[in-house]
Amino acid sequence: MIEIKGIPASSGIAIGSVMIKKELINPSLQKIADIDQEKKRFKDARSNAMKHLYALYESTMVKIGEKEASIFAAHIALIEDEELIIGVETSIETNSWNAEWALKLTTDYYISIFNQMDDPYLKERALDIKDISNRLQRQLNGMGEEEEMMKTDEPVIIVAHDLTPSDTAQMDTSKVLGFITEIGGKTSHTAILARTLEIPAIVGLHGIVSKVKNDQHLVLDGRDGMVYIEADQSMIQHFHDEKTKEQQYKKNLSQLKYTKAITKDGIEIELVANIGTPEDVKNILDKNVHGIGLFRTEFIYMSRDTLPTEEEQFEAYKKVTEDMKGHPVVIRTLDIGGDKELKYLEIEKEMNPFLGFRAIRLCLERVELWKTQLRAILRASAEVKKELTEENIAFNQELEVGMMMETPAAAIMADVFAKEVDFFSIGTNDLIQYTIAVDRMNPLVSHLYSPYDPAVIRLIKKIIDAGHQEGIWVGMCGEAASDQKAIPLWLGMGLDEFSMSASAILESKWLIQNISKKDSETLCERIMLLNTAADIEEALRKNIDPMK
Repeated sequence: MIEIKGIPASSGIAIGSVMIKKELINPSLQKIADIDQEKKRFKDARSNAMKHLYALYESTMVKIGEKEASIFAAHIALIEDEELIIGVETSIETNSWNAEWALKLTTDYYISIFNQMDDPYLKERALDIKDISNRLQRQLNGMGEEEEMMKTDEPVIIVAHDLTPSDTAQMDTSKVLGFITEIGGKTSHTAILARTLEIPAIVGLHGIVSKVKNDQHLVLDGRDGMVYIEADQSMIQHFHDEKTKEQQYKKNLSQLKYTKAITKDGIEIELVANIGTPEDVKNILDKNVHGIGLFRTEFIYMSRDTLPTEEEQFEAYKKVTEDMKGHPVVIRTLDIGGDKELKYLEIEKEMNPFLGFRAIRLCLERVELWKTQLRAILRASAEVKKELTEENIAFNQELEVGMMMETPAAAIMADVFAKEVDFFSIGTNDLIQYTIAVDRMNPLVSHLYSPYDPAVIRLIKKIIDAGHQEGIWVGMCGEAASDQKAIPLWLGMGLDEFSMSASAILESKWLIQNISKKDSETLCERIMLLNTAADIEEALRKNIDPMK
């Protein structure tokens, strides 16, 4: 038996046979005669890659969550990066190089810059550039996106020099037991996705590809980063027993499906789900979720070449509302801009799109576009209310109008806005980045993005307090709503509704059932006295550790 230690990236145990991932064949230099045609090949490759990335963004949003999906929003931005485009096209024009070779040299240059950085987080951003480079190379070579991950009939442990975020997000978890890579670290996007998908993973295990063979048996222990090649029977049995304990925990979670999120002191908490398309409703109903706290309507507009008509939108909103059978559905109007672009809207490129012409600003400027959506929403509401009445299904007769709370300005003026709306929905993803001036898509600073920053914490409490002062309910639909360390804090602040990815519902329900509102309020008082994000995160971690 051979024992090797790498970096534990995603906890869990995998026992099975090896499949070594084949690497892409490096492109070769070719001189081309038709420069315009070669530039068009590169443009077409980018266009096709973008379509696949938008689809991957949407599927990741639904299956995993917004935080993980933002990885692919960043990849979209990379493919559209002017420096990258100019670099490739200049190489084609100046040297008469084929697009594959021009792309390789251009991306290799940027990869080398990140690889030379001392900060491990920044160093790992080289993988994102490699990911989009691989994607573009596949398009240039006429390879379909289905070829990104190797096919296998039997469950395997993947061993590779590296795996890109795209590779990881598209893994069939029924066929991938775990994976090991030669490079990477805990903060890589691949590692983050592995943890979210609950795929056991070890990274940074140099030379592993040359140490194993296809179909060889090994044990992967993602808890401490150990790999056991050709382990003896007693060792294999030990890990089977450990794996059984893990599976029992997950089974216990699944038994919570038909229970309510009620705290130890008897307070029922509203747990609802985020969706992006009508097709997502089935997934949340399968988990017995009785409400939608965020319907991201921009996905109806994405992955198409023209604006959806009023009728198309009406049918989509009606289907979602009908399928929820009287349970609440919160529909957010069009939020385009920033990391979400629609080419057919022909919005001019901006220096800082997150602070520019996006979301409500766009809707107020292009009023007919917004009116079309509002008419579709109102029609769907009226139609479904009529159906529910005929079927004698109880529902809230009121059509509530709420407000997204996503900027410090909105939080500061929350006491004023609370007089004008029926509810607040806190979008923590934007609130955090606007409060601490960190672009969560920028690999140079995104590691500074934290929901535990005391300024963010205070603004969230201010929003909740202002809402309750005026008698309206307050929900949270950002990634922080499912943050296991932060849930007791939000509960202690009095948050009324937690809306999250469907995959996070059961674990969040388990946590709420094991804490009390009273203890959470005491925790909140302690947290509000702390002055740094590090101290707040540590206090929240210590609060939850005894329960795990």
